[in-house]
Amino acid sequence: MSTVTPVSTNTSQQVVRKKVTTLTFRQKKERGEAITMLTAYDYPTAMAMDKAGVDSILVGDSLAMVVLGYENTLPVTMDEMLHHARAVARGAKSAMLVGDMPFMSYQISVEEAVRNAGRFLQNGGMDAVKLEGGRERADAVRAIVGAGIPVMGHLGLTPQSVHQLGGFRAQGKTASAAKRLFEDAKILEEAGAFSLVLEAVPAKLAEYISKQISIPTIGIGAGAGCDGQVLVTHDLLGLFERFTPKFVKRFANFHAEMNKAFTDYIDDVESKRFPAVEHTVEMTDEEWKEFIK
Repeated sequence: MSTVTPVSTNTSQQVVRKKVTTLTFRQKKERGEAITMLTAYDYPTAMAMDKAGVDSILVGDSLAMVVLGYENTLPVTMDEMLHHARAVARGAKSAMLVGDMPFMSYQISVEEAVRNAGRFLQNGGMDAVKLEGGRERADAVRAIVGAGIPVMGHLGLTPQSVHQLGGFRAQGKTASAAKRLFEDAKILEEAGAFSLVLEAVPAKLAEYISKQISIPTIGIGAGAGCDGQVLVTHDLLGLFERFTPKFVKRFANFHAEMNKAFTDYIDDVESKRFPAVEHTVEMTDEEWKEFIK
């Protein structure tokens, strides 16, 4: 009697990917393979990204602007971030999930930083956290990593410091600023960060940092010399119309598609084309006669 297990010929079956981890990130950097990362804030988007094969999903504090409609990232709270993190965690099972620590969730004290980082894993279903800043955040990074929580750093344009930076401005464009940024990258590496986002910094500088540190760099507006790339999904899909950063490539224009769908719906309802017979539930003639007699 044969003991060979038959191979399924159902091509519609999806092969389950191995879970992406911090080790995966490091191995991809060592092999020179690009790391892909996108933001998500809800279940269906996370599920679609995971199915597409993205390496990592960031539940970004960009939620504040592209989903909640705030002027910048500062107003979003831990509770709001956790609410959306849980939705993403339900949708994505293979990508590494990173929770973006919101403004004032880690700046007050190291103890507060560790507690809130832990909430992202314990209550939000995340695999790691991200926080902004360099040398001034080294103690918090060490403590969070010491608690067993992977930390992704973030240098360059740090949106939570938008008022201090004088707006959403590129960073590291002078020799002194570039030197400080490079030093901060080394400090975060030594503090135990597993990777580093470089946002809106000169491409030459980002490539130099990427080659000089052992942890992977994830660029956004930092050129192709980084070890990976991240974009805000609403920018990539053309869903956020207020402004589009220079470094964004739009891969779709969903805002225009949504506008067309909504106007078509209004027109169909007003002209009585919708709902049509095929969208309607009916009773049999016998039951209707019984009802009205």
